Amino acid sequence: MAASTLRSRSLTLERVESVERNATVRHVDQLDSETLAAFYGAVTGDRAVPVTATDLEPGEVIVFTEYYRVERV
Repeated sequence: MAASTLRSRSLTLERVESVERNATVRHVDQLDSETLAAFYGAVTGDRAVPVTATDLEPGEVIVFTEYYRVERV
């Protein structure tokens, strides 16, 4: 499997100070249990999230204690 294929299967969370006007924003309470567990693990463990483990989409913003933008790795 090519390295670019592996990268496209992971997401990271980037802390942001502001949210773009056209961004999709969800509150952490709106995440299903699997996505919430993966999100929390990524925030507390500073690790990537497999795309298949969540319903997170690149570019959307999750509101937790701060704003986190989902980024494709």
